[in-house]
Amino acid sequence: MKNIVCFGEVLWDVFPTHKKIGGAPLNVALRLQSLGNNVSMITSIGADKKGEKIKTFIQEHGVNINNLQIDEILKTGKVKVMLNEKGSASYNIMYPRAWDNIQLTADAKIATEMADAFVFGSLIARDDVSRHTLHELLKLAKYKIFDVNLRAPYYTIDVLNHLMNEADFIKFNDDEIFEIGEKLNSKTHSLEQNMQFIAKQTNTKTICVTKGRHGAILYYNDMFYYNSGYHIDVVDTVGAGDSFLASLINKLINNGNPQEALNFACAIGALVAGSEGANPEIKTEDIYQFIAPI
Repeated sequence: MKNIVCFGEVLWDVFPTHKKIGGAPLNVALRLQSLGNNVSMITSIGADKKGEKIKTFIQEHGVNINNLQIDEILKTGKVKVMLNEKGSASYNIMYPRAWDNIQLTADAKIATEMADAFVFGSLIARDDVSRHTLHELLKLAKYKIFDVNLRAPYYTIDVLNHLMNEADFIKFNDDEIFEIGEKLNSKTHSLEQNMQFIAKQTNTKTICVTKGRHGAILYYNDMFYYNSGYHIDVVDTVGAGDSFLASLINKLINNGNPQEALNFACAIGALVAGSEGANPEIKTEDIYQFIAPI
């Protein structure tokens, strides 16, 4: 069991027919908590009914809310989610929202210093206030896990490069690593070589790249590990990568076997993609049964 802090956005994912509570850092936090860790969320909600519902939801799932800030001016986060015929999502992210204004507090500093791992993403850096808070907390964190989520127009290569250089562990999807590699003048079209290139450029020991239904590649202690994915009938892909990351983190920071960790994470990602919303309940025994060969 580890103490883990997740920093960043909490919001409502608004689909054409329904809405769900989400935000990548919160999705990661909820999955990490369900896997038996002590997880704390540093974020901000609005002083509104949507924010109160998020607060109650987080509490009900056991995640620590001592660093849940309430913004009296900005509204709670909201994202309009569009799904194509294959269940893949695109997003219209409302700005500014409460999570753009996360303040640097003494309690947030203490929580970060005490944590075994600190998880953050790139979207939270779209606004100066939350980006400044993130930069200060990164100075205090022991082990820093960067979840790259490229959401145009809310990123620049300079900000991404700074965050990658701060990280001990970076997770990309395949489109993201090729885009960033090109902007950093990588000369290769090989996925593995781009992973090694960014690892060297940023002095990062662990890099993982997800490939959608084709699984993922993990670069860990100078070794590559592969999983080619698990077949699932996709309902929607929202949150699948977040549960994947949480599961991989959980295994690796508890000194799990890297190949087994990758297999487990890919299985959870597939099961989430086969369910509605970002945070379906998934039992550990169901995961191992899903992985097991017929």
